[in-house]
Amino acid sequence: MNVNLGIWDKLTRLVVCLLLVAGVLGVAVWYRPLVQHNERMRKTILDLGDQIQKEEETARVLNTSIEAIRTDSRTVERLAREILCYAKPGESVIVFETPSTKDSARK
Repeated sequence: MNVNLGIWDKLTRLVVCLLLVAGVLGVAVWYRPLVQHNERMRKTILDLGDQIQKEEETARVLNTSIEAIRTDSRTVERLAREILCYAKPGESVIVFETPSTKDSARK
């Protein structure tokens, strides 16, 4: 038996549909901050991954430099000449200095 309730049957279906839509929207609004937080964390992870790659490249360059200093006597000699202004016996060391600001202001 199918009883025709008129408009009440249609209104009941409409209310049930609206309640389902409201429930879905409620869940979406409830989880929105969590989704945004997750997106920020993923962006942070990607940024940190890029930073890790840069630091690994820097570490590789520094390790190469350290290994060169440990094993190559010419590297040590070159660094001593450049940084410490050392010279072999009989050699002259010429050091170029930048003019101070006082001297350039007088001229």
